[in-house]
Amino acid sequence: MGNAETVRIVQVTDPHLFQSTDGALLGMNTEESLECVLSLVREKTPEFDLILATGDISQDGSDESYFRMRDKLQAFDRPFYWLSGNHDQNDVITKASVGTDALQKVIDYPNWRIVMLDSSVTDEVHGFLHQHELDLLKEALKTDKHVLVCFHHHPINVGSKWIDNIGVKNASEFMEMLESHDNVKAVLWGHVHQEVDEVQNGRRLLATPSTCIQFTKHSDDFSVDTLHPGYRYLELLPNGSVNTDVHRVTGVEFTIDYSIKGY
Repeated sequence: MGNAETVRIVQVTDPHLFQSTDGALLGMNTEESLECVLSLVREKTPEFDLILATGDISQDGSDESYFRMRDKLQAFDRPFYWLSGNHDQNDVITKASVGTDALQKVIDYPNWRIVMLDSSVTDEVHGFLHQHELDLLKEALKTDKHVLVCFHHHPINVGSKWIDNIGVKNASEFMEMLESHDNVKAVLWGHVHQEVDEVQNGRRLLATPSTCIQFTKHSDDFSVDTLHPGYRYLELLPNGSVNTDVHRVTGVEFTIDYSIKGY
């Protein structure tokens, strides 16, 4: 539990780990880049209450990738919660969650409720919030607490044609539900491998850089950016406002193969 005043969150997303620690995505060793980001967390954010890992934990769906990620997050000695992205295998992430609360869907603090939804679709890159997830959200919103909703895919366009084709396909249904619940103060996701921070109808809409490669903003076609890996730190304040910053790794050179046109 966080203190009664503020809930402090570290969000990491899209690590794309492999069975082998030598695994690389577009030339970048994803194990090494994740370790750099987690070291930065220890340096810049030593005090926090929980970790959210918002999908694409694994690139290859291997047992080893999920168990290593679990061990890395458990090393912080804080509660951690994760959800599936389009590259994840739900049966394996479930196996790696045994003995933890990592798959808990509703997380309550004195002033806040965090809701973790699964937007993944089997064998598809795009996202979709199935009826059981929307039903869960509808029930979870019946609270006097402020609410943060999290999933993997993006519910708004981010200005990149190729990325906006693989967001939450029924995002309008989700956003319509929020319109009748002014206690939803923020929505948080991964998937787009870039930073997004917008406000719509008084709600903070947030996406976070990957712990590995980044996608170029406002690109019609697949394109990898030169920006470094990072994470997001959030403070959920008792009055319903959100303070947040993105922190990126510096002083480290990463190998990226810019000639590859897909992942």
